[in-house]
Amino acid sequence: VFQVLQRSVGPASLSLLAFKVYAAPRKDSPPTNPMKVNELSLYSVPEGQSKYVEEPRTQLEETISQLRNHCEPYTSWCQETYSQTKPKMQSLVQLGLDSYEYLQHAPPGFFPRLGVIGFAGLVGLLLARGSKVKKLVYPPGFMGLAASIYYPQQAIAFVQVGGEKLYDWGLRGYIVVEDLWKRNFQKPGSVKNSPGNK
Repeated sequence: VFQVLQRSVGPASLSLLAFKVYAAPRKDSPPTNPMKVNELSLYSVPEGQSKYVEEPRTQLEETISQLRNHCEPYTSWCQETYSQTKPKMQSLVQLGLDSYEYLQHAPPGFFPRLGVIGFAGLVGLLLARGSKVKKLVYPPGFMGLAASIYYPQQAIAFVQVGGEKLYDWGLRGYIVVEDLWKRNFQKPGSVKNSPGNK
């Protein structure tokens, strides 16, 4: 057993040693001159000038080119529309995720309040039978009234902003109606608009 180990360990230990091997030319070979890098055929410059010749287009390539030219306005419109709607869609998705996260971790008492506000909207819908105007006014009014009980600060801010907008819309409507009245119903020779009475 000792001889077997000695014979196997010897060649294995020799394989771990590193040796340098030097190559020497044969004594009977003729002396050669070393070549320079630019003399190698790999680095030689081809003789003559090469010229690029474009192959003629096939019928298939011509048809594809025409199809691309016809579709280019539509694809550019689609890309422009996508680039404009992408931020809006991302903000909408983010709003949905935020709402879902809020509903998952809602503050205590949120769902009973939401139920009362929804029930108030249903009561307004039931009371508004028979009239389309009432159906537009009663449910949001009842829901707003119920929401203002639970969220008074937000209701005050909403009423202030809404009141300013309603006042602005009313003022614009008044200006438009007054302008139409002056154009259509006042005659040019009336006493109010005559130049001598100013």
